[in-house]
Amino acid sequence: MHDIVSLSAAGRLQDVFAVQRRAWAEQGALSVRRRDEALEALAVALVRRADELARAVAQDFGHRSIHETKLADLYPVIAGLRHARKHFRRWMKPQRRPIRMMFQPASGRIRYQPLGIVGIISPWNYPVQLALSPLAGALAAGNRIMIKPSELTPCTSALLEQVIGEVFDESEAAVVQGGADVAQAFARLPFDHLFFTGSTAVGKEVMKAAAENLVPVTLELGGKSPAILAPDYPLGKAAERIAVGKLFNAGQTCIAPDYVLVPRRHEAAFVSAFRDAAARLYPSLAANPDYTAIVSERHAERLRRLVADARARGAAVHEINPAGESLDPAGRRIAPAVLTGVPSDALAMQEEIFGPVLPVIAYDRVEEAIRFVRDRPHPLALYVFSHDGEFVSRVLEQTSSGGVAVNETLLHCVQEELPFGGVGPSGMGAYHGEAGFRTFSHARSVFHQARINGAGMTRPPYGGRMERLLSFLLR
Repeated sequence: MHDIVSLSAAGRLQDVFAVQRRAWAEQGALSVRRRDEALEALAVALVRRADELARAVAQDFGHRSIHETKLADLYPVIAGLRHARKHFRRWMKPQRRPIRMMFQPASGRIRYQPLGIVGIISPWNYPVQLALSPLAGALAAGNRIMIKPSELTPCTSALLEQVIGEVFDESEAAVVQGGADVAQAFARLPFDHLFFTGSTAVGKEVMKAAAENLVPVTLELGGKSPAILAPDYPLGKAAERIAVGKLFNAGQTCIAPDYVLVPRRHEAAFVSAFRDAAARLYPSLAANPDYTAIVSERHAERLRRLVADARARGAAVHEINPAGESLDPAGRRIAPAVLTGVPSDALAMQEEIFGPVLPVIAYDRVEEAIRFVRDRPHPLALYVFSHDGEFVSRVLEQTSSGGVAVNETLLHCVQEELPFGGVGPSGMGAYHGEAGFRTFSHARSVFHQARINGAGMTRPPYGGRMERLLSFLLR
């Protein structure tokens, strides 16, 4: 039965790609009018089906906060679609570029053109946002789009296919469902651009597959995003904002604070403040509609293994369970935990945690905190908590990360005017707003020669005239 399903999914994959390739060859880019209509139509469809989508996501997770889904999965997409609709005509206007004096009176422009057919492979943790936010930029640029959503969220993926099917003809945009085998076949298609969000390990495989057809890729990966707490910043306020970022979606967020660097003399006080903040945010866990479950038993077991490994290596585990409940393992709700005294070779310090587990690392001098971050792969996000401008500037100048939030967590991700993307192991390329439009566009250079020009001076036969010209140019 599995083989039949795989063959069917693979067949649909090839069929949709052929339909879009034929439409591109015959019709080219989506018209400006169609882009405008589709951006708004998709936003309206998401608003209309918001409750249905939130229920589908909750079903896929076992339990997920309806409010978190609407806030983090739906709102950013709807806002991004409408932002793109408002601005894409300006983004696509040709831009004049100066021409060097010796080539004047010629003129130069850059015209932004769609790339063609864009493939999007999206993950499970924000199954609506991370499928459709890249679509906003690709659509605004005039591309045709194929989406392969995660097989770990089948209810949401099926509903996404319905929504996209209602708004778009298959030749414009389509969702193709399937398992890992379909994702592998998807990555091998000769797209004009491939956009992937997921783990670094899978991102490497996607890039290898795309390289077979020289397909350019944007990779939005992850990594261990640190938070650095300066001595001057109020502990309670920092703990609350870090708790919000860490426990939203039960930590299953690519830009969640992965670990915190805290001045050594404040370590115990920070753990206490974090415990208090978590208890205020989530007074109970087992039946709390706001506290999200881990998406699968495999991921839940991985988190339990990280905590057990840290404990076995001598770390202290501070579990946070305000109501003292007995959490049903089958429900996949894992109590938040803070780890202190974690050795650097522990799994929790080697792997991206992606759950409600927070290592706290003590430092004595800011140089140590900066070195700790610099000695590790570039993260997708970096959080700095300080009112001291010199401290913040020093951290920003001496570290590298995809994005930064100062005195806050997560919120830089939902700013349409700020590019979102990683660097090095945390990804390549960026999107959101105009950055997304540029990612999915070809900046085509156009040099327009004037009717009367001096280009003939550079053509053979060469002689004294060229010698004099070169002496002038190379002086």
